[in-house]
Amino acid sequence: MLGFMDYVQKCFYRASKWDEDNSYANLNATARALLDFPTPKGLKMNLSSLSSPNFATSYSMASLGVVDGSVSYLYSSRPLDNALNSGDVQLKDAVSGYRDLREIMKPDDPRDWEIWKGGVRVDRRDTLLYGRMYLPASTLEALYLRRLAPTRQLKISAVSNSRLPNGGTILALLQQDNGKWSTEYLYSTDVALIGMRGLYNFGFDPRKALPRSTTATTTALDPRKIAGRFSAGAEVYYGILNKSGGMSTGFRYTTLPSNVGSPLTVTLTVNPLMGHFQASYAVKAGEGAVFCSRYDFNIYSYESDLVLGCELWRRKQGDDTAAAADASAAAASGMSAGNIDQTWQPETTSFSREGARDDVTGVLKARITQNYNIGLLWEGRYKQLLFSLGSNIDLKRREQPFRTVGIEIQYNS
Repeated sequence: MLGFMDYVQKCFYRASKWDEDNSYANLNATARALLDFPTPKGLKMNLSSLSSPNFATSYSMASLGVVDGSVSYLYSSRPLDNALNSGDVQLKDAVSGYRDLREIMKPDDPRDWEIWKGGVRVDRRDTLLYGRMYLPASTLEALYLRRLAPTRQLKISAVSNSRLPNGGTILALLQQDNGKWSTEYLYSTDVALIGMRGLYNFGFDPRKALPRSTTATTTALDPRKIAGRFSAGAEVYYGILNKSGGMSTGFRYTTLPSNVGSPLTVTLTVNPLMGHFQASYAVKAGEGAVFCSRYDFNIYSYESDLVLGCELWRRKQGDDTAAAADASAAAASGMSAGNIDQTWQPETTSFSREGARDDVTGVLKARITQNYNIGLLWEGRYKQLLFSLGSNIDLKRREQPFRTVGIEIQYNS
């Protein structure tokens, strides 16, 4: 289950029209969400509130042998009217799962961001500030997020802890997203690390206007006819203090909403210096099931790892027929070629208050490794509360197979 502050940050991305999936860092986001999901330990409770469209607070308390907790504050210069409470938010927005990617969109024109009053520019760039203190460890983490332009964003995160080298670390990211391609330049105070990432999307370029003619070439360039997107990217980094570096490259193919078959995502990442490669495959088998597999292999040590996982969605009975009827009505009224641009806008704002009918009552996640380690997680909602119930099971430890068992409860107002 996404934490409230993570959910609010996603709302900020949606409100400021930033595509977080168009990044090399999130190339394997689907596989991570389906196979690397955390399971709660002990009892944890979260109480959060969006007291105003610009300000949010969150308090958490956990009990696992000792009692600890955290206090969080968040400020956004852009009103987050698309953020919903725990009783109204759709589970697909509150749960981290299969990433349904949309077609890349054309960035806004920089002139559209200008606001003039009396001959003077009065517009400001959207900014998000976040801070969290863990108690009783007194660990402090902070985030500064600022939209510099329609295609640029600055992200600075910091952690302060006396147990860390030099008492903490700072990571700065300058992100550029032009739709067709994206880049990230990073610097970390930890070993003075510098690096660069890049991702390129093959095929349709949203920055180029489609021809008005109806030739076969136009049909080939029409985003409505594109069933999938192939992306390739790479990263390089170097630590100045320890004089060591690294690099990796990756590829991803994912289907888009225009695809008539089963949605799927395939990724391959390679680290040539370490001799490691990773391949993953995720597919949606209908509306209520997702299956995923991931294979890791190292050509130097011959070590390998295989993880299998699934995600099963439970829906309200009788809603499948209603959903099909709604889809047919939408296709007849709003999905015509002339209105395709208007229909894309509701698709990219899943946090909208209007038309948000949540027919999902819960989701079951499961994974198993080749070492017979099993992870189980059930996430759902009870009235106004969101909950996560999970366990890690080691089948090789027959005397005590349950390694961890826990439940996490969230209430957001």
